[in-house]
Amino acid sequence: MQVVATNIGQPKTVLWRGRKIQTGIYKQPVEGPIYLGKEDVQNDTVVDRKHHGGEYKACYLFGANYYPAWQLKYPHLDWDWGMFGENLTVDNLHENELQIGAVYNLGNAVIQITEPRQPCFKLGIKFGTQKVIVEFLEYAHPGTYVRILEEGEVRTGDMLALQKAGPNSLTVAQFNTLVNQREKDKSLVALAIENKCVREVKRKMLQKHL
Repeated sequence: MQVVATNIGQPKTVLWRGRKIQTGIYKQPVEGPIYLGKEDVQNDTVVDRKHHGGEYKACYLFGANYYPAWQLKYPHLDWDWGMFGENLTVDNLHENELQIGAVYNLGNAVIQITEPRQPCFKLGIKFGTQKVIVEFLEYAHPGTYVRILEEGEVRTGDMLALQKAGPNSLTVAQFNTLVNQREKDKSLVALAIENKCVREVKRKMLQKHL
């Protein structure tokens, strides 16, 4: 897995249901490295701190390998890396190979895989239609958020090098399936609950499904 783009967003005002709101989803590739901090990426825009940024969502990674399929769906859009609001566009990122809690060296930073991205209406605003939310969920390649165990710079060309596997076999793909299921797979629920790298609030919410 190799970083093909480092992306930063400036605050942008958009219209949503008749009112103006700000968002940081409009990210663009930048020259040089970006700095991964404990709560967010330095100089990036995080407007909605309830759902973005923070310890478990300090940085968002999305697969460059998924761009061609989306470009076929939306050929009229102005495509560039960062289109999905990711800070790091990574080639050969496969959610079924990323374990929740796995630790990677990346540039000068050390990161830990935390959870899949759940899309919100702001992705729909960027794509010009809210139907992209359902399409994104059905496509089932959501990318991943990470914790920053050691802050540091990351630049284009840096490789993700596995330092430590997750505490169990739960992958980002499985976790994504689980959170989007109405009838929860109890084996996946059990994996998520016993994985201490899953946010405590999510583990508590899943307890009722056992």
